[in-house]
Amino acid sequence: MSGPQREGERLDMKNLQVALFASVLAAMGAIAPAQAQDTSKAIVAATPRAGCAMKSSEVLTDFQAIELRRYVVRQGEREHFAQYFDSFFPEAFQQLGAVAVGEFLERGGSRFTWVRAFHSMDDRAKANALFYYGPVWREHADTLNSLMIDSDNVLLLRPLSREQGITVLPAVDPVKEEKGAQGIAIAQIFAVKTNSVDAFAQQAEGTFARYRDARAYEAGVLVTLDKPNNFPQLPVRSDGPYLVWLGIVEDEQALKSFTRLMDDMQPSLYATDLLRAKPETIVLDPRNAHAYAGLFATNQANESGSRVGHPIV
Repeated sequence: MSGPQREGERLDMKNLQVALFASVLAAMGAIAPAQAQDTSKAIVAATPRAGCAMKSSEVLTDFQAIELRRYVVRQGEREHFAQYFDSFFPEAFQQLGAVAVGEFLERGGSRFTWVRAFHSMDDRAKANALFYYGPVWREHADTLNSLMIDSDNVLLLRPLSREQGITVLPAVDPVKEEKGAQGIAIAQIFAVKTNSVDAFAQQAEGTFARYRDARAYEAGVLVTLDKPNNFPQLPVRSDGPYLVWLGIVEDEQALKSFTRLMDDMQPSLYATDLLRAKPETIVLDPRNAHAYAGLFATNQANESGSRVGHPIV
């Protein structure tokens, strides 16, 4: 991985001309900028997993290009970075057809972690070009870049299967759901040996079933998207393949129990001899300041009537 770089700086004049031309074509109706989505309506009905009821009329699915982005932010500045990000960027992404489907503070360091989803790689190239050469990023780039140490820890992923992709539901209602999003997100990152992703996924399914039985909502199972980076100004990691399990637990007590389960299951996963390293587990606290489209959404109500496991971007 390259050293710390300023996001959006690797934008040369040729690419600028291409992006501006794409913008003009989009404005003329020749192409649509990735077809911005109305997050209040369904596109594809989701398949509920782990007993979590979801209304198909509220679901957005079929994201085939997904970025797991983990930024290292300067010490003491993470909350400021999150506030800037939350204030300026989610709607800008949505207008271009991308969805910032999760925004988190990673425990155990100064990382700001978020997930951005596109319906296709072509959509990814269009949306990124229009955003990073557009007025919103140009206005705020210096401020955000000054707070970041490293923005290159990015995994480019796809769903393992159609049933295991990311599901997005509408935002928490800021009036009717005053407590906002509830739950704690977990990501397990598995460094898989070359040509072994399918075999490892098959071996790991028993473990993932145990996770679901333990009342962890499975929010998605993603694997490395093995395609060229079609927006190289923003690098992605090339040291894959990886498999990423995403889940949600309800609260701190549930997290403790689930952590013990993960620890118990880790030796058997590593014993498959299909991994290059021990699994990395990251715990992610959702940022709830912005009532927008949600990631990892279950729409499952807890006893108080609040939705559980619905981080908000």
